[in-house]
Amino acid sequence: MTTKRYNTFAEELKKVFGCKVQRISIDAGFTCPNRDGSLDTQGCIFCGGHGSGSYGIRRDLGIASQLEDGKEVMRRKYRAAKFIAYFQAYSNTYAPVEQLRSLFAEALTVSDLAGLIIATRPDCLPDDILDYLQELSAHTYLWLELGIQSMSDRSLQLINRRHDHHCSVDAVQRTKSRGLRVCAHVILGIPGETREEMLAMAGELNRLGVDGVKLHLLHVMKGTELAEMYGRGEVQVMDRDSYAGLVCDFLERLDPQILIHRLTGDGGHDNLVAPLWSLKKFEILNLIDAEMERRGTWQGSRWEKL
Repeated sequence: MTTKRYNTFAEELKKVFGCKVQRISIDAGFTCPNRDGSLDTQGCIFCGGHGSGSYGIRRDLGIASQLEDGKEVMRRKYRAAKFIAYFQAYSNTYAPVEQLRSLFAEALTVSDLAGLIIATRPDCLPDDILDYLQELSAHTYLWLELGIQSMSDRSLQLINRRHDHHCSVDAVQRTKSRGLRVCAHVILGIPGETREEMLAMAGELNRLGVDGVKLHLLHVMKGTELAEMYGRGEVQVMDRDSYAGLVCDFLERLDPQILIHRLTGDGGHDNLVAPLWSLKKFEILNLIDAEMERRGTWQGSRWEKL
């Protein structure tokens, strides 16, 4: 039984499947409208050449082979018994429906696969694809991850997201109307956002009725426009204690039914420019746990009071 003061996705998976379940990140060869010229060719300012957060994936392998390779790693490292295919790199609904059928079907042929997690942008969800995902969810455990990032249109413009918050709201509502599970990605520490603006995002997620959330610290990665901005002194990153305190404040304001998929990210030793303290992921998580215990608070402890 968990000792966490927040509602973890890992514990939910244990309840659903009765065993240890691990995600395996894969690259299915997708691109993004923010890179292929449909909207832009530069991408978001934080995104490197392989898609944000997708470092370390074996791109030389097919989908089934990536999963088989990942299974061996996860069995050794975490003693996992089942696995979820995590379509992570770029926008994983940015293709015709028939192509998606083929790619996701290949993943589901792999043994011990518990389900799919599909990461995408809010502006890559036409109705025909949502209809297909609704069909798919009737046969497998499915999550859709949406890169909302911020509710501030000013911030979305700064990071060159090329969609506004209204687009995110529409995507969540249309996805939820089909009974699909939605996990929202949120970036904390976007330049120019106040603490109040960042914490207001918790209330917005409550209002939208999302099922899960991934909190990301703003990372500066090599080869990105953000790295150039950081090098010119135009961008500051949060210190460790400030980030941990902010996460605790965020959790206190969040509906306790929302599953926490992630509270911090790690960019990898070879690609991270700043903040270097984020490489010590478990130290940060322990700091968050300790701070919530010190406060005597938990996820949602301030939710009803707001």
